[in-house]
Amino acid sequence: PVVYRGISVRQNIELPLRSAGLDAGERTKRVDEVITLLGLEASVDKDITQLDNGTRQKVAVARAVARQPRIILFDEPITNVDTEAKLQLKRAFKELTRRLQQTIIYVTHDQTEAMTLADQIALMQDGRIVQCDTPRTLYDAPNDRFGGWFLGNPGMTFFDLTPRAGATGTTVAAPLFATAPSLAGVDVASLPSGLTAGIRPEHIGVEAGGGGAGVEAELLHRSITIGRQHLLTIRAGDLTFKAKAAPEAGDRLPRGGTVRVTVPLDRVAIFGPDGRRLDVTLRAPA
Repeated sequence: PVVYRGISVRQNIELPLRSAGLDAGERTKRVDEVITLLGLEASVDKDITQLDNGTRQKVAVARAVARQPRIILFDEPITNVDTEAKLQLKRAFKELTRRLQQTIIYVTHDQTEAMTLADQIALMQDGRIVQCDTPRTLYDAPNDRFGGWFLGNPGMTFFDLTPRAGATGTTVAAPLFATAPSLAGVDVASLPSGLTAGIRPEHIGVEAGGGGAGVEAELLHRSITIGRQHLLTIRAGDLTFKAKAAPEAGDRLPRGGTVRVTVPLDRVAIFGPDGRRLDVTLRAPA
């Protein structure tokens, strides 16, 4: 963090306000406000050299906010601070946007930071914006395969689709479809080659035992994540993929045993060979 040594926290925050020619009353008002917002009351009269890295970062943030610019740009502002300081700074950023209605552009490689802090996310790949939307829409309806892969822990499960022309229209075969669904209103000749389907691991249904609906598969591995959710590694034919199961359902699944896998068609996204999402809908066979 950029802070000025040899002066106190209050003086650090006040410095750009003095340079801008603000009167003493307005300077005090702004400094007191950001000190309270960022929880710096206990450090306000300390020299910067007495503070840990996380508190110094708070001071740098407070100084930027006190200037009240129309837009603040933060470039990975919590990368080099400890875990507790990261949590405090995240709360502070949310409070800044709520109480001050401050527009903040926040650059990060950490998807958790982006999903929890942002009202809007611009997801970038190789210097271009792939999608700009709310966190929920970006996660639920990625318009690019990169977004489906990058967001989520793990990201989407992908599998290849094989379109086929039939008497009743175009159908698609895939390792996770027990019966080939149809592509509504699409002629097979109009489809590009190299179609891929994507689905979030938590939307894949997994049940113990053979028989019944779905595709028969083998449960290779089961681990428990935060919140006791089960992360599953499953193999169906030549496809090995990830799925998630709630605690109770996951507890019933046998490691190394046979499971049945179902895929809700309304949760499947279809991507073209360029990675962009296609505006097509899967329907269950009649």
